[in-house]
Amino acid sequence: QVQLVESGGGLVQAGGSLRLSCAASGMILSINAMGWYRQAPGKQRELVATIRSGGSTNYADSVKGRFTISRDNAKNTVYLQMNSLKPEDTAVYYCNSMKWWGQGTQVTVSS
Repeated sequence: QVQLVESGGGLVQAGGSLRLSCAASGMILSINAMGWYRQAPGKQRELVATIRSGGSTNYADSVKGRFTISRDNAKNTVYLQMNSLKPEDTAVYYCNSMKWWGQGTQVTVSS
């Protein structure tokens, strides 16, 4: 059974940093594309970043230059390093691979 478990969310001031982690079990993370999504209150879920099996990455325009997606194949974990955080980054962040989703982790950025 595939499970994706996110961690690392929290409350941070604007300009600060957080690193989210998504630990995968029941699947080999390195051979699958992985993505981070977020959903703010009253808004639709949106794509934040993806990393393909070959290592290529893609980012939403709103986070380019501030967020970095990476993975550790040995730990079967994907990360999202978030720097220069803004209040508009406040959302629940979800890890995704194909049809599987994590439970989400809350990120709150205060101004």
